[in-house]
Amino acid sequence: MATQYEVEHNVEFAAPRRTTRRVDMASFFSLLNQLDDSSSAGAQQHHNPHATPTPVDTAALFRLLQDQLQTLHTTAPTADNRDFLERLITSLEDDIHDPPSTLRGVSQEFVDSIDRVNRKKLASDDDCAICKIPYLEDEWCLVVELPCKGRHRFDLECVGPWLRSKGTCPMCREEMGKKKEIPIVEDDEEDDGDMMYA
Repeated sequence: MATQYEVEHNVEFAAPRRTTRRVDMASFFSLLNQLDDSSSAGAQQHHNPHATPTPVDTAALFRLLQDQLQTLHTTAPTADNRDFLERLITSLEDDIHDPPSTLRGVSQEFVDSIDRVNRKKLASDDDCAICKIPYLEDEWCLVVELPCKGRHRFDLECVGPWLRSKGTCPMCREEMGKKKEIPIVEDDEEDDGDMMYA
């Protein structure tokens, strides 16, 4: 039904495209920026090179992420999504009760460099395992494919906080951000001597 403004001005506003299940992670990122001394903002805030996050601060960060996942869990559209979110929530419980001395998450630079998935390569029923919203429902979807063996895909907005705090793929738990080891191939000089050149 048109609003009074739309009737009076003979305009029609577009209806909202969808109800979002994504959560507001502003508090999470605010605390993360305070704790992460590898970022340029964090490096400027800490004048003491020995300043490290306290266990209380680190536990609070994991609690913020857990609370947001719990919010998604309460409105999970499928049993599979509910089970997946429960596993993520449970794994954060260990970090809350026994917080690590340093964050194991990846850097923002790593998150920014993750391969983006072209919209044309997405099927209409492809959705994010975390929020379960079909990617193509979002006009400006930003889908990433993690460099894990499963090549799992997520909305960047959903997987970013997990990667920054935990540093693993939420699905297979493979560690992200480690430099790939390049195998060293040794040249066999003896073989070169046996070769004839024409």
